[in-house]
Amino acid sequence: MRTFSLANRLIVVLLFSLALNIGLQLVQSTQESDGVCARFNKPELCPINCFRPDPVCGVDGVTYWCGCPDALCAGVKVAKLGFCEVGSGGSAPLPGQALLLVHIVWLFLLALSLLLGVF
Repeated sequence: MRTFSLANRLIVVLLFSLALNIGLQLVQSTQESDGVCARFNKPELCPINCFRPDPVCGVDGVTYWCGCPDALCAGVKVAKLGFCEVGSGGSAPLPGQALLLVHIVWLFLLALSLLLGVF
């Protein structure tokens, strides 16, 4: 059995501490940056009344028509400029409607097989 010397253990602890520190700094920097709306502050008066639409898509999948101030009033971070795409409410590979359709077809086939006596 091989034993590690004190110097090797210190090097491992130092590398682990360095990696942990870098990881925490990356997490903190991504949490502090507001991305698209970094130059805007939360407006004093909410709701926002705008004369010209400037849509942004929030991380909640909702389009905010008055832009960054409208999203900041709602307390939502902005994912991108422009409209939210239909079906972009999650990070799943299939949209919710497609998954629902698969379940409906499966239940229909199951009921049909029960009626025909397959099971």
